Amino acid sequence: MRIGVMMFPTDKGIQPIELAKEAEGRGFDSLWFPEHSHIPVSRITPWGGREGAPPLPEEYWRTHDQFLALAAAAAVTSTIKLGTGITLVAQRDPLWLAKEVATVDQLSNGRFLFGIGYGWNHEEMANHGISEADRKRRRKIVREKILACKELWTKEEASFSGEFVNFDASWAWPKPVQQPHPPVVIGASPTPLHFRHIIEYGDVWMPIEGRWPIADKWEELRKAAADAGRDPATLRARRVRRQARRRPPRRPAPGRGHVRGVQPARHRPGRGAGHPRPLRPAGRTVQRLSIGDARRCDGAAVRGRTAAQPLFRWPAVSHRIGTDSARHGRVEHEEQ
Repeated sequence: MRIGVMMFPTDKGIQPIELAKEAEGRGFDSLWFPEHSHIPVSRITPWGGREGAPPLPEEYWRTHDQFLALAAAAAVTSTIKLGTGITLVAQRDPLWLAKEVATVDQLSNGRFLFGIGYGWNHEEMANHGISEADRKRRRKIVREKILACKELWTKEEASFSGEFVNFDASWAWPKPVQQPHPPVVIGASPTPLHFRHIIEYGDVWMPIEGRWPIADKWEELRKAAADAGRDPATLRARRVRRQARRRPPRRPAPGRGHVRGVQPARHRPGRGAGHPRPLRPAGRTVQRLSIGDARRCDGAAVRGRTAAQPLFRWPAVSHRIGTDSARHGRVEHEEQ
């Protein structure tokens, strides 16, 4: 089982450089940042496109640019994998997107994981120039842009001619360190259409645990891949496990800073007062830090601690990533 961390990095939370160093020092396998360029205040589309969803958290419109944040994280780490969870491909120019992905892969020396999704916020897409008709076809747009990126990553002179993407024979560098390119991790529901997309241009399927019977759907995906002529062993699954948010903890005493939504450790016999429960090294479980709207940790709480002393207990919202040996799937993380 492997553990990774995901959070919305914002101006109100722990910053990407600090988080990356702390996560790597504690042995986490991966660090993931999502993206939204902005959130229109009209809020016509409910959260996640699901009717009856609760109000959208503030972290969605305060989040940093994910590629800049991951590049900063790459500069201060050496082993932890760095992923987008997810990139809204339909809203991005594929020529710039291919360069950003390849650049972060170069800066991280091949540690980048390219998580992608189709998007749910129709007002946000509209502001990026995606018409109502094209919003209904955004999966086709994502497919074409990813295929165009693959041309740019893998060919010295790349060109593409499609319905949504067109460019003449061009030179485009850098090329990714990972060959032929970083893993394309698709966050999507288990529908026949999404499975066709995953089989055609994806490497990893990342559903949200609890919404669907993932084990059964994983077998369906493997069978569909075999029927389409793709070796099922070339696919992996990374499931996202979400937990309900806990009630925010009481305000800490002076000098005992903590992140909102993260419970400070209580004193227990045999432990120094204020020392958190150590993370178990044996269980590599992907946890998601959803603390984009959190207050920044007190700097004094960071200084002086060793890698063996967690800065705080990992919070209420988590993604579990484990290996399902019975299903032959490495499970990690992502979000549609």
